[in-house]
Amino acid sequence: MPDLSSFPITRRWPASDPDRLQLYAAPTPNGVKVSIMLEETGLAYEPHLIDISKNESKDPAFVSLNPNGRIPAIIDPAGPDGRPIAVWESGAILLYLADKTGQLIPNARANRYKTLAWVFFQMSAIGPMFGQLGFFLRYGGKDFEDKRPRQCFVDESKRLLGVLDRQLEGRNWMVGDYSIADIATLGWVNALVESYAAGDILSLSNYSNIQAWLGRGLSKPAVQRGLHIPARSA
Repeated sequence: MPDLSSFPITRRWPASDPDRLQLYAAPTPNGVKVSIMLEETGLAYEPHLIDISKNESKDPAFVSLNPNGRIPAIIDPAGPDGRPIAVWESGAILLYLADKTGQLIPNARANRYKTLAWVFFQMSAIGPMFGQLGFFLRYGGKDFEDKRPRQCFVDESKRLLGVLDRQLEGRNWMVGDYSIADIATLGWVNALVESYAAGDILSLSNYSNIQAWLGRGLSKPAVQRGLHIPARSA
């Protein structure tokens, strides 16, 4: 049985089954990337809810795993050299799991790099911009009298949706077959509707390629399961 005792996080959130990959996350747009990926690949894993509403991602035990204090993070008891390894940052975790399983990333080098470019596009642009828009629409920023910052994120989010919509023209998925590029992005686009109620302000219905792609993604059973893992506390 793998020994995970060297990871302080396992004392705060004990592993019931240390043979399984340990997921530390919450069902946020970044968190569900990893749970969807795990559901798609079929890897055995044990989820642990990190309650960000209680600031648990700043708990020293979690920070010992991810020094940036952000979900998600994983411990794989069967790392590349046969020893446990910790991986943090959602994009890095997706790439790690794709390489570990040989799934959801192209083998051809050219398409592999195209896929990674779209993963990085999500990490550097879609996630930060959509997240800030959500702040101004649903959270603390909604009460700001000055609406100019909100409009800035509305405009930039529309621009990014245009980039994505053009990429999806004539394609079922972002790059060739369904891949980590789609998994990285699905949760964020879904959050515009389900979490931020931004569909109208962004005229999301005008992006027909995105609408069709989102429908295809949400129809996947693994995506539906992953969107709710780890389950929030009652």
